[in-house]
Amino acid sequence: MSLSKTTQFAIVFLLAISIWACQSPASEKQLISVENSVNILLDQWHQAASAADFNSYFDLMTDEAVFIGTEATEIWNKTEFMAYAKPHFDRGKAWTFVAFQRNIYRHTDQKIAWFDELLQTQMGICRGNGIAVYDADTQSWKIAHYVLSVDIPNEKIQETVQLKKEWDSLFIKNKHSL
Repeated sequence: MSLSKTTQFAIVFLLAISIWACQSPASEKQLISVENSVNILLDQWHQAASAADFNSYFDLMTDEAVFIGTEATEIWNKTEFMAYAKPHFDRGKAWTFVAFQRNIYRHTDQKIAWFDELLQTQMGICRGNGIAVYDADTQSWKIAHYVLSVDIPNEKIQETVQLKKEWDSLFIKNKHSL
């Protein structure tokens, strides 16, 4: 039995559409996988700090990672942050951050994600935000950039500004004198 060219084209076209349609759910699964993977990464990272597991904590960061702390002077590359953090980890407990809200956003290439999270900490509620990247060599997600900030209720801003005023003034003066 011989099929016409139109029938052959229709069969090939329908087959191609069927294959494409079957791949769409995989894309959705991939999106969910990115979100789950970044959630796991961040939870493991915070857990490693709480357990004072120095190597695990820093293995979850890229070699070029940047960590920005709560004070204006705290902007470190990974090596500098390791030097700062080592004494804290050596005491057996670095810090405990527990996320109670987290949003994860992903780039269409599925290799970059950015996030924000609200954390319960010894400093009260803090906000962490950053960037995670997929490392093809290790086939895992790693933190490339993290910013930690202390959340201050709007009605407490003026009080906080007054508490920081002298420190901020000296910091700015020192920065301008460089």
